[in-house]
Amino acid sequence: MTEARVARSTWFGPALFFGALAPRLWVALGSGWSPKPVWDGYYYDIGAKSIAAGLGYVGQTGKAWCHYPVGYSALLGGVYSVAGSSPAVGKVMGAVVGALLAVATYYLGRHVTTEARARIAGGLVAAYPGLVLYAGLHMTEPVSALLIVVAALAATRAGVRTAHGAGRDALAMLPAGLLFGLATLVRPQSILLAPWAGVFFRARSLRTRALVGGVATAAALLVVAPWTARNCRVMDGCAFVSTNGGWNLAIGAFPRATGRFETLRSGDGCHIITGQVQQDRCWVNLGWGWIAEDPARWVGLMPKKLAFTFDHESFPVGYLGVASPEAWPAYRQTIGRGVLSWTHRLLLTLATLALLPPARRRRPITLVPPLMVALYAWYAAWTPPYPFWPLTLVMLGALALRLRRIWTHRPALFFGAMNVASLVVIHAVFFGEDRYHLVATPFLCLMAAMWNEQRPAQDHE
Repeated sequence: MTEARVARSTWFGPALFFGALAPRLWVALGSGWSPKPVWDGYYYDIGAKSIAAGLGYVGQTGKAWCHYPVGYSALLGGVYSVAGSSPAVGKVMGAVVGALLAVATYYLGRHVTTEARARIAGGLVAAYPGLVLYAGLHMTEPVSALLIVVAALAATRAGVRTAHGAGRDALAMLPAGLLFGLATLVRPQSILLAPWAGVFFRARSLRTRALVGGVATAAALLVVAPWTARNCRVMDGCAFVSTNGGWNLAIGAFPRATGRFETLRSGDGCHIITGQVQQDRCWVNLGWGWIAEDPARWVGLMPKKLAFTFDHESFPVGYLGVASPEAWPAYRQTIGRGVLSWTHRLLLTLATLALLPPARRRRPITLVPPLMVALYAWYAAWTPPYPFWPLTLVMLGALALRLRRIWTHRPALFFGAMNVASLVVIHAVFFGEDRYHLVATPFLCLMAAMWNEQRPAQDHE
């Protein structure tokens, strides 16, 4: 890279940060966007205020709780303790997190693809409508996504350094593992990505990559362990991070299940509850009981769950509509949902194409797979309710067919696909909502930017 190109690259990161921050601050501070936390954000805000006040992580009743993961509330509580607990403070924090997410995606891209494609990836995250609107929400997804991207960046930087033996490689992975641990405190499912961190050590043996993936996982668990110990001490039983796993399993399996979130009631089975952990275990037992009673029905709901997760994107607009109905009348919500959904569908299509073999004019056969994906996307775009979720299965099928090459030469694509795979598995088992795919959106942007890359990417320091 020439000196002039290095200088331009040095300035691009800060420019991207402020370019991404500006629209997010407009959403965060603009009148009528989101004057108060609602939905899950209401409970995260309560937890953050209790932490800022030195009371620990407590719920509405003032007693210790862990129904929701603590990570986001802990971060927000730290900001509240310094800047005050007005809704604007949380939204400004969200704007900064969103801008950092764009920059982190760009720097990750510099290590796994060309400078131009890395800039495209960062720019896509900066301009992505759903992520911009998230600055007006007190929700966890951008923080979770940022920690995962930075963890992947730390793993990538460790992986491109000169090898000094398996032991030093393992030590180099510790920062990434600690970041995966923090991500797990925000979103417990993030622990599933830690074992795949070793893929970024592409110059090493399979054994070394497995070792460093194991070290990343162990480090992540070490970060979570004190919180687990806290739960065992102050709750009515032990909980790894939170106590909504059983709740979520039951929502995806109980007789009234539709494939998306439905409110559970005591009449659904857990009548007498004395503690949160007991409640979680009650719903776990009932959930598995309902699955065993009618497994065909549970499996039959999986396409609906994946459709609710991947077919559209409307959560930010719905949140804003509840928080500020006068600023978000029905017609504006309809327009907003359309913009967000079609942007997401296009991005998912481009990310799927990135996992296919690069098309070459001298080999017409290579044009067939992307043409088939494009034709299916065209069909889905004209077929309500717009079934784009099968593209996630195409993505994973393409990964399986090209596993060795992608694993060896394009680790970012592999890790991004594993992120999507974790969403597919988790939400097929539990239930689907479109906000859950936001944690994979930065990787979809990176994958889309790497579409039709003709040669294995070179590392960039």
